[in-house]
Amino acid sequence: MNSLVLAILAFIGYLVAYHTYGRYLAKKLFKLSDTRNMPANEFNDGIDFVPSKKNIIFGHHFTTIAGLGPIVGPAIGIIWGWLPAFLWVVFGAVFMGGVHDFSTMVISGRNKGKTIGDLTGDVISPGTRYVFQFIMQLLLLIVLAVFAMIVGVLFEKYPESVFPVWIEIPVAVWLGYNVRKGRSDLLYSIIAVALLYLSIYFSVYYLPPIKVPPIMGSGVVTWALILYVYAFFASTVPVQKLLQPRDYINSHQLLMAIALILLGLIVAHPVISAPALNSEAFHSENVPAMMPLLFITIACGAISGFHSLASTGTTIKQVDKESDTLFIGYGSMLTEGFLAVLVILAVAGGLGMGMEKEGVLLTGSDAFYAHYSSWASASGLAAKLEAFIIGSANLLESIGVPKQFGAAVIAVFIVSFANTTLDSAARIQRLSLQEIFKDKSGTVKKPFDNRYFATAVVVFVAMVLTFLQPGAQGALLLWPLFGALNQLVAALALGVVVLYLIMNKQNPLFALIPMLFVLIMTVWAMFDNLVSFMQEKNYTLTVLSILIILLTVWLLVSGLNVLTSQQRKKIQSLV
Repeated sequence: MNSLVLAILAFIGYLVAYHTYGRYLAKKLFKLSDTRNMPANEFNDGIDFVPSKKNIIFGHHFTTIAGLGPIVGPAIGIIWGWLPAFLWVVFGAVFMGGVHDFSTMVISGRNKGKTIGDLTGDVISPGTRYVFQFIMQLLLLIVLAVFAMIVGVLFEKYPESVFPVWIEIPVAVWLGYNVRKGRSDLLYSIIAVALLYLSIYFSVYYLPPIKVPPIMGSGVVTWALILYVYAFFASTVPVQKLLQPRDYINSHQLLMAIALILLGLIVAHPVISAPALNSEAFHSENVPAMMPLLFITIACGAISGFHSLASTGTTIKQVDKESDTLFIGYGSMLTEGFLAVLVILAVAGGLGMGMEKEGVLLTGSDAFYAHYSSWASASGLAAKLEAFIIGSANLLESIGVPKQFGAAVIAVFIVSFANTTLDSAARIQRLSLQEIFKDKSGTVKKPFDNRYFATAVVVFVAMVLTFLQPGAQGALLLWPLFGALNQLVAALALGVVVLYLIMNKQNPLFALIPMLFVLIMTVWAMFDNLVSFMQEKNYTLTVLSILIILLTVWLLVSGLNVLTSQQRKKIQSLV
């Protein structure tokens, strides 16, 4: 199979899906109307609630939900073969992830911009709000702590990315200033991206590797401390001053990366050297079973619970018109799905163009099998990113981009997206924490009404987790929970959507079918994990897993009670 053919098929499929299924959901199911007053306008505070242009919000939302998810997930999920990964990313994004992201955004917009956790209390019962918020807080805590470590690791592994990533911050502030002055956001963003690529060139060819003094024997610890300080300030300043413009730059950086990889596929059009179905993985004791792990490993490229936290946590608070939610919510998910497709193709085809291992140049299927010889060899962060970076650099080299510079471009792209997730997660977690401390009137109790105090609490707790282990690797203590926990949030968020649709006398099947599928796969994976934690005598993860399963049962039972009460009311109205 030719990689270019798959890229074209995926692109056309996503385009058709947006203009058919997406528009059907918008017009027939949710009946979007610009006459509704959006939370961004109703509660405009110039900090979190700020009405903005849809193309700018698209950039913010996309870079928030993407992060490293659509890269690391597919880069390891391909171990079972490119076909299962490709099909899950394409159909999952269209019928599950897109519905999840778009519907939660719309419902939040119609309910004062509340997070999905707060909405749970409105749709089901007040008590369930705290249950969902606890699950959200745990997920966001892991995201924040892990990404502080990951960005630190990436800075150490790719020091050429340090200067461009940090120079992007003043450039973003400059871009935001000019946009607020009414100047062309597109023109100034193009200038900003050009400055970013100039900084990459300067960093690769003229700057020595940037290293930080190690703290406690590790440069990663130093970077983690710096990143937490950055996350505190970045998540408290008004969104239009840093968050929006930086994410807008990153969205254009993404489009540039996609264009370069696509051009490489057109010029090189490498034959896919990875197997469609990897029989060695299916029969190997070193590789776990594909079911249900594929649907947990590849999350962000198909469906991810973190997306509903972004949709209802920050994005909806910046949407000016309800009709914009289709482009921002559904469109962003399909774009992320296409990015995941390109990652699959870069690994399945680009990696086979040449990979050096232990001084030997491997090509074709030899390169794939050498990298994916076992789960352990492919599942580490470095291994995941290495496969994508090498494959992408090979594709870029086919269009004349020097391999060293091409690898730097992809590395900066990866680190920029990881950094975006870091401060966006801090802002979302702060907003969620403030909702937990609301009184009956909807007023946030002191001192959590102060965004600096609430953010400091969030950052402090994440720092404690990060530094529980040497090398800022404390978050790895909870990391085994992340995949299933993330997909659990997606299933529960879709459950809220199902109840909302039923209460509003709309067809719930569009959300019910993906909800049931994701829930079944997630619960399956959670029980598999629980057995492993018990066998390993990991009492912390065992207790947390049991607690999460019990809370999930509580939410599901509470949701069913709401359904039965709605049915009773309907029957009584007919009598």
